[in-house]
Amino acid sequence: MRWLAILALGAACAAGAACKQQADAPAPEPAKPAMPAAEARRARDACQAYVDKVCKCAETVPAMKQPCSVARAYPDAIQVDLEVAATDDTSRRDARQTQASVRAIVKECIEQLGRLPAAGCP
Repeated sequence: MRWLAILALGAACAAGAACKQQADAPAPEPAKPAMPAAEARRARDACQAYVDKVCKCAETVPAMKQPCSVARAYPDAIQVDLEVAATDDTSRRDARQTQASVRAIVKECIEQLGRLPAAGCP
């Protein structure tokens, strides 16, 4: 009878340890946020529109040649950031940062597009 009590006590301790190990295990990381496809498309379109307009303006306004060459990198930078964010080995934190980078690039494209008329571009 005594061995039965010891066996029950041992089983309870083992179950308690297993439960404690499960409780101590870190929670699985939530899935990384994906940038909506529509937002990614709008980002590409906005920066491509800026590139097209600033480079078209550079044909007639010599001061716009340098902004044109800089602007040509924006669509590629957006594409690289989106690819990095979508990679399986990218952490949730890094995915959020690359998406923030895409949004910052788009903001720059839109702001620069608004400044074109003041620079003499139609």
